[in-house]
Amino acid sequence: MIAAARIAAYEVLVALWSDDIDLPAALERARAGLPDARDRALVTELATGVQRHRATLDHLIAHFTRRPVEHLDPEVLEILRLSVYQLIYLSRVPAAAAVDDGVQLTRRVRKASAAGLVNAALRALSRRRHDLPLPPRPDTPADRDRVLDYLSVTHSHPRWLVERWLDRIGLERTELWVRFNNRPAPLTLRANTLRSSVAEVQADLASRGVKTVPGRWAPEALIVDADAPRDLVMGLAHAVLQDEASQLVPLLLGPQPGPRVLDACASPGGKTIALAAAAGPRSFVVACDVRDRRMRLLRQTIDRARASTVRLVQADFRHRPPFLSSFHSVLVDAPCSGLGVLRREPDLKWRRHPSDLARLADLQLQLLTNAAQVVAPAGRLVYATCSSEPVENEDVAERFVAASPEFSRVGAHQSHPGLSPDLLDDHADLRTTPDRHGLELFFGTVFERRPR
Repeated sequence: MIAAARIAAYEVLVALWSDDIDLPAALERARAGLPDARDRALVTELATGVQRHRATLDHLIAHFTRRPVEHLDPEVLEILRLSVYQLIYLSRVPAAAAVDDGVQLTRRVRKASAAGLVNAALRALSRRRHDLPLPPRPDTPADRDRVLDYLSVTHSHPRWLVERWLDRIGLERTELWVRFNNRPAPLTLRANTLRSSVAEVQADLASRGVKTVPGRWAPEALIVDADAPRDLVMGLAHAVLQDEASQLVPLLLGPQPGPRVLDACASPGGKTIALAAAAGPRSFVVACDVRDRRMRLLRQTIDRARASTVRLVQADFRHRPPFLSSFHSVLVDAPCSGLGVLRREPDLKWRRHPSDLARLADLQLQLLTNAAQVVAPAGRLVYATCSSEPVENEDVAERFVAASPEFSRVGAHQSHPGLSPDLLDDHADLRTTPDRHGLELFFGTVFERRPR
């Protein structure tokens, strides 16, 4: 009998292309139907792992089925991906069980005609599990095609993306980045200092049997022990689930962002909570997003954190903002490619295309330009993304300054005492990277409006 988590993982993988939803949404739906916490953990591990290693899996599937993966039935391909992932990456699953599950699942989804192919391919691969036919690391970086094969297939990243990284940062750093992205990310919290101190949150979690250690870079970050049950730390009122690099972005607005603060692209709300805590109880924080689903998620975060100074406004910053008054601080954490957070959202590797970057950069500039209209004289404006690509980062900042003479780019070196200078690049912008900081790739830059 096939385990419920494996069936759910298959359904998640199919949903990614049949229902056109992203991995977090598909997992949320699947986990809701699994009452056992162990099954919920396993479906997350399986579906995320397949997306993380998809290019490697497809290369092996093509080799052992002796046909291109695009010639396989899409449901059969997902069964093979799931099964090959278990054979290679989940040593606790007996090889015979993984093969048998794959064949049974093929019949369960009414693809019985492919059962023989699935059985033969999985058994052949199982015999070579410790000697896989994958591109090796070239002896010399000068062999460009072999380097790209190694990075894109063996380390499972889109070829166009590793080619961009290779040209910009070289083989050594690119290899570190792809290895980083292929490791599971730790569960990271930000203490909700509206309600509790970092020490109080850590002590409370310890009393529940959850061990944590402080983050290295963000002053309110807590890294949860890998063995802690994920469900135990979800939905806490005195902590927010938030990546450590993401926690650094609100620091760019300073330790006291002012009595009127705007978070223009706020959902899911972690940065809004940080801004409300920094601004204080007499502040007025407006948090905006555009889509209904994003607003519901934002409302849940604000309500759970009991952030009484936050007001929600559904607004589309592709157009003139719906505010008459100005704000002392404005954050534009813009929608982006997400190519800096592939460790946490590996499906984005396969959803993004080179043509997306210029389109997203134009949107980001539009959002930034419109949000800038409500920055008060001498006020601060922060632009941030979780992208690795300059076209979405410094290029957008430079285009904005060129078209907005009332703003100057001031750098982040004096933003916040909790922001380490080691996190800043040569232009004093926030720029986190896996090889230098052990963090996802985030970018943030600071502008100030000139006084009247």
